[in-house]
Order: sequence, then C-alpha cells, then structure tokens
Amino acid sequence: MDNSGFLSSYSDAVITSLSFFWKALWAFVLGYIISSAIQVFVTRERMKQTMGEAGKKSIALGTFFGFISSSCSFAALATTKSLFKKGAGFVPSLAFLLASTNLVIELGFIIAIFLGWQFVVGEYLGGIILILLMWQIVRLTRPKKLIKKARRRLNEQEGHEDENQEVPDWKEKIQTQKAWIQVAHKYFMEWGMVWKDVTFGFTVAGIISAFVPRSFFQTLFIGSGQNTSPGFFAILEHTIVGPVAAFFTFIGSMGNIPLASILYSNGVSFAGVMAFIFSDLVVFPVIRINAKYYGWKLASYIIAVFLAALVGTSLMLHYGFSLLNLLPETGGQSAAQSERFAIDYTFWLNLVFLGLTGVLAWLNYGKDQEDEGKHHGHSHGSKKGIIENLLFYLAIASIIWLVGGLIVSLIV
Repeated sequence: MDNSGFLSSYSDAVITSLSFFWKALWAFVLGYIISSAIQVFVTRERMKQTMGEAGKKSIALGTFFGFISSSCSFAALATTKSLFKKGAGFVPSLAFLLASTNLVIELGFIIAIFLGWQFVVGEYLGGIILILLMWQIVRLTRPKKLIKKARRRLNEQEGHEDENQEVPDWKEKIQTQKAWIQVAHKYFMEWGMVWKDVTFGFTVAGIISAFVPRSFFQTLFIGSGQNTSPGFFAILEHTIVGPVAAFFTFIGSMGNIPLASILYSNGVSFAGVMAFIFSDLVVFPVIRINAKYYGWKLASYIIAVFLAALVGTSLMLHYGFSLLNLLPETGGQSAAQSERFAIDYTFWLNLVFLGLTGVLAWLNYGKDQEDEGKHHGHSHGSKKGIIENLLFYLAIASIIWLVGGLIVSLIV
C-alpha cells in the first residue's frame, strides 16, 4: 500500500469510527438517562431485601433488577459482589450479572442501530436462555464449597455492613430536586466509566473496517463469507472463536457492538456474532476482578459456566431462528455501514438528547450536591488497576488517531 492509499484508508477508518459514534449517540444518552434514573429510584438496598437463595422467584427478581440496571460490566460486577456478600443467592446474583450486561435497555438501542431487529431479539431472548442455562449448569455441578468459601472471603476482606439501612420510597424521591441531581451525577458517572471502552472500541471498529481484508475473517471463522450455509461444526467454531476474539479486545459490551457489526458484514454467522456480543463477561479484566472478589477457583468456575452457557445459547438461537426462517443473511450490510452523516432522524434525535445532556450537566455541575449523591456511585471507580490504566492510554491514543485522521481527510 503506497502513501496515498494508506492516507485514504486512514481517512476512511476515522470517518467510519466517527459515523458509528454519531449514529449511536442518541441511544447512548437515552439509555444512560434511563439507567441512571433507575439506579437512583430502585436502590441496591431494595434489591438485597428481595433476592434470596436460588429459586424461581429469586432468579426472576435477580434477572429483573439486572434488566433495569447498568450495562457497564465493571459496575455490574461491583453490584453483584455487594448483593452476594449481603446474602443474595449465588444463582440470583449471577442472574443479575448476566441480565445487567445482556438485557439492559440501552444495549438494545445500540444493537438495533448497528445490527438490526433479529439481533435485538437474539440479545434479549438469548439473555434469558443464558440465565436459564447458567442456572441448570450450577445445579448440576453444585459448587457449594466454593460458594461458602467465597462468601467468607468477602466478609473477611470488607467486614460486615449495617443491615438496617432505611430504604426510601421512590414515589417520594422522584418529586425532589435532590434525587434528580443524583440522576445527573449517575449519568455522568456512567459516561465516566464507559468513555474509554467506547472510544477505543469505535476506533478499532473503524480501523478493522478500513484495513482488514475480508479474507482474514474467512480464515478466522471457518466457512464465513460463502454462498452456502456453514455446517454445524463451522457454526460451533464461530461460537468458540467469537469469545476468544472478545477476550483479546477486552472492551465492554457497549464498545463491542460496532465490532460485532464488522464481523456480521464480513460473513460471520448469526451464532458467531451473538457469541461475540455475549462474551463481555469472559474477557480478562472481568476474570481478574472476579478473582479479586471471590478467589481464582470460583472466578474460573464462573467463567467456565458462562462460556458453556453462551456457546449453548448462541447455537440454540442460530438454529431456532433458522427453523423459523428468521435468520439474517450473513455478510449483509449493517445499518451503521449503509450511510454515514445525513440530516435524518439521527441528526434530530442527537440534537434533542444533547440538549437533555446539557440540562443534566446544569444539574450536576451547577447545583450543590449532597454527599450521598457524590459517594454512592459504582465502587470500582476509586481504584484503577493495570487494565483500566491501559484502557485509558489506549483511549487517549485513539483520540490522537481520530484527530489525525480528521486532519488527513481535509488534506486528501
């Protein structure tokens, strides 16, 4: 590739990354407004009171609370640990974790924009199947000793907390300015947690789109990009390679969706793309945090359970959709790739939600915040580990790359 060819591809990569983010912006804002409001009005204490040992009701409640909670993997890990430590059952806690990263509202918005309705249905239906399979795997393997040891480890690490905290009623809170200041604070905390994943993930998606040839995906995912439908073992390979690819990207679920879109447009099967999307909880940073909380034995067990469940779920979705003739055509263009910047519904929605962000910024920075609003955030944010620091520098490098590409696009 000569210099002019590289500069052209460089410019295309950056414009693709920025157009991806532009199309997803309103969905991010809407999703995080909803998520932040729910975190303020449905308190963690309320969840702790209702999630007991494994049973249909407790697992359903864990799934529901996860559905209305944050999609940030690290925030979900911290909340799951807190719920488990305060007495929630192991399976309901894992159901909360899976639901809070796979069933949340904002993730569905992003998937709809980048991949289409079949993948949205697959995400939500698959999230439920994932939880059911996880439950059955834990029932069969019975890790009672590991669970007791992990709970004892948490209590020794952090001590016991006050069990008699008053739980305020959401109907009273929703009428107070203090609560909405907390919503604004949570909203900017959400962005503070995901901006690195989103910046790096969207940048990588643009780079792969512009520089990586289709033949690479055909080699990595057996049978992809062909006119004939891949056989069972090829589909199975896709569901295994998908999590491996996610492991090496170590990007959270929101940043991974543009990459999933690239996989889909390069002929990777529905099962492979869904396995990649479901894999945000089997990446190295998540394994490392679980090991810190529960010890390496239980952390390894959780990852093994999640891997088995997501492979099974992806296969069930693929062949279930195929049976109903709902399977999307492989190699099709994702919605985000079909067009870039235009004066369309995306433009107007972005203006509206940027305006709402301005209102939240006024509440967050222009009003005095109570200590409660400042400190009741996600607990993982205070201590930055090696992975968080690495991701920070990768995000900064991504910004430099994007700015350089914009300059090149003005010259080329």
